[in-house]
Amino acid sequence: MNIFQTIKEYEQLIFINEESIDLKAIICIHNTNLGPALGGCRLFNYSSEEEAIIDATRLAKGMTYKSAISGLNWGGGKAVIIGDTNTIKREYIFRAFGKYVEGLNGRYITAEDVNTTPADMGYVNESTKYVVGLSGKSGNPSWFTAKGTYYGIKAAVKEQFKTDNLKGLRIALQGLGSVAMHLAEMLHKEGAILIVTDLDKSKCIEAEKKFGATVVDPSSIIGVDCDVFSPGAMGAVINDKTIDILKAKVVAGCANNQLLEDKHANMLMQKGVSYAPDYVVNAGGLINVTTEFHNMSEEEALNKISNIYDTVLKIFELAKEKNICTLKAANFLAEERIKNISKLDRIFSQRSKFIFNN
Repeated sequence: MNIFQTIKEYEQLIFINEESIDLKAIICIHNTNLGPALGGCRLFNYSSEEEAIIDATRLAKGMTYKSAISGLNWGGGKAVIIGDTNTIKREYIFRAFGKYVEGLNGRYITAEDVNTTPADMGYVNESTKYVVGLSGKSGNPSWFTAKGTYYGIKAAVKEQFKTDNLKGLRIALQGLGSVAMHLAEMLHKEGAILIVTDLDKSKCIEAEKKFGATVVDPSSIIGVDCDVFSPGAMGAVINDKTIDILKAKVVAGCANNQLLEDKHANMLMQKGVSYAPDYVVNAGGLINVTTEFHNMSEEEALNKISNIYDTVLKIFELAKEKNICTLKAANFLAEERIKNISKLDRIFSQRSKFIFNN
């Protein structure tokens, strides 16, 4: 793996190795044109260090675009900790990780992500102020991420079926983590018919009991007969093989990096599938944590999250206008904002220092 070639469009890649407590982590800062890099810290037992690097870099870039298209003034960053969720010593790991975050002096602000919790961020907060998603503040962003995904699904359904009424639609949820379980509840309340899967059988049983969901094997979820396929687990689930068996006419979910490669957005378009780009629809959690900085009320945050519906529709309109896939349309809008905000640096002003009130 050519590291410098891999990160040629990135600002910084930091490797952390604290042998005394078996902490191995990577922090990736993609772009800080709009502001300090903000992005969660996920804990995962990666099969290789190369896999961890690829995940960190792709996720960091996604955060840049997510912030830009959501009208937020954050850059993109992400952290991954390599480890087994069942055996790591969480207090020591996260307090040590916080010291490295502190050493970046505000260039990167961390938060919870896959397999990390507000309690873990509390440990991080023992070592640094550059952390959000703390208990008693914005807290766990899962419900807000689910709410944004819900709006994204409705917009994509509107584009495909000319109505955003979800009653009676068959929606397949791949993964039932904390975000997807909240999403399942929202979809169920609107009358959607749920088909679900997860490696954790207990979560499937919970969804079956609460929402009347049909449980299928993880290997068959992508090919089930449904109207909407909603990825809610790890990335790269949309690829050459899965597109062939996909029966859904809408793809919209809370997982990051759903496409293995950008070309798969074009393949979905050619198949007549309405794809709502993941970093657009799952921005609700990011919007929520901004309440810790801007004295934004929960009502204001929810209003911003509801705008995801209009943003997705705008992306579909731009895609049709330019005859491009929705991923390219979303990227165009995000990159345009980053470029235009960057131009403001040419205008002299006493730029206010970023003040972190935590």
